[in-house]
Amino acid sequence: MRILVRFLLLCSLLSPSLLLASEEPAAVHADAATAVASAATTMDLLLDRAIAQGLIAGGVVVIGNHEGILSTAARGKLNSTPGAPSLTDRTVFDLASLTKVIATAPAVMKLIDQGQVSLSDQLSRWFPELAQSPAGQITVLNLLTHTSGLDDFSLSSGQSIESAVRKAAAEKPYRSAVSHFHYADINFILLGELVHRVSGKTLDAFCRDQIYQPLGTRETMFLPPRDLADVAPTAGYESGVVQDPNARRLGGVAGHAGLFSSAYDLSRYARLILDGGTIDDRQILSREVVTRMTTPYLCGSGQIRRGLGWDMTSPFAAPKGSFFSDASFGHTGYSGSSIWIDPQQDLFVILLTRRSDYRNVHAFNQLRRDVSTVAAADFKVSGAGNSLAELTRINARLLEPVVLASASPERLVQIGHSSRHGRQHVSGGRGRFVSRASAQRLTRFARSAKSSKACKTGKAGRAPRHKRLARS
Repeated sequence: MRILVRFLLLCSLLSPSLLLASEEPAAVHADAATAVASAATTMDLLLDRAIAQGLIAGGVVVIGNHEGILSTAARGKLNSTPGAPSLTDRTVFDLASLTKVIATAPAVMKLIDQGQVSLSDQLSRWFPELAQSPAGQITVLNLLTHTSGLDDFSLSSGQSIESAVRKAAAEKPYRSAVSHFHYADINFILLGELVHRVSGKTLDAFCRDQIYQPLGTRETMFLPPRDLADVAPTAGYESGVVQDPNARRLGGVAGHAGLFSSAYDLSRYARLILDGGTIDDRQILSREVVTRMTTPYLCGSGQIRRGLGWDMTSPFAAPKGSFFSDASFGHTGYSGSSIWIDPQQDLFVILLTRRSDYRNVHAFNQLRRDVSTVAAADFKVSGAGNSLAELTRINARLLEPVVLASASPERLVQIGHSSRHGRQHVSGGRGRFVSRASAQRLTRFARSAKSSKACKTGKAGRAPRHKRLARS
């Protein structure tokens, strides 16, 4: 069995922890280093593949539990400047909608824990300008679960948060605000302003004082200073400039977007949540707050499950992958970020990228899904289940030929095409161009797959079709 496991490790995608989980659980824990090496290698392949597809220019993956980081993978450079440094887990990214669950939701829950706000508070209590509007009857709970019925709108340059509130007041919620789920940024724009009105501090100042400084996350902030060197640019914008247009027009600080952070800092936040609001023997959020944030609320006739800010089961839950439990939760960001946390398996996975392709939503969600699936397959405590079959499908996708859209000619090599039998042929003639490092890894895997029935994939079917989403 051990010989077979070591051989499969050469295939990179088939983790030994998967094969041993059901028969030798003690050996799996004892061989944690092997699982770490396998996960890191596989993540490198996934990131290389995404770069070759033109989905991203680079990315970072961090996997961990309540005790710390278990594995890190990073591919690509900080920016397109010649000689730019490589991405690391300390590189700062625009988090986009992760702002909702890393800043706004915990800030609101802090105020609830302090008795200043209640989930049942109607907006008219904190927004007198909504008193005569149907929106005034919306509750804090409705905003946190996206069941307000409000719809998004664009702000013009120079418009303030007061303009956003007036526009919300002019809306008539188009569905019942009791159970209908409709994801909208305006919900968290209003929550960010609620934090300001209740606490007397702007959202960025409140989060800095109440959450980030006690947590020791020095790279998590709104409005990163221009002299902060290790900030990855978001497509179309300079480093440190938030991509979301409404967040920019609101001055860079908003409840729905605007936060910047690193994968390392986010790992500390994930550890905080996994350990009931405590990290390094310091209580930052109460255990009750964490429990309330991660308790599921049923929306959309029970087909959607949301926490307070967190996603659990919805069309946006691609980072849940195949093996995270039903108790897990997370969120995505349009800039190419995602986080998923599983208290049942004591596991989290973080993905931050320099996203390049915003049109191929299906492919990007597949990347998120594959990253989480591989992470959970390698490190989960429970039985392997269908891990082997799922990783075989991921393997098949990795072996499909792609064209690297952006790389210097001297770093490109030609690899062969995939035959109709699913084998990779490395030869001259018809082929595709990928990075030399990617070609070497894919070639090693292809040879291993060809040489043993243990690695044979046969005719791998296409991945299941998933709903194309407007947001991701």
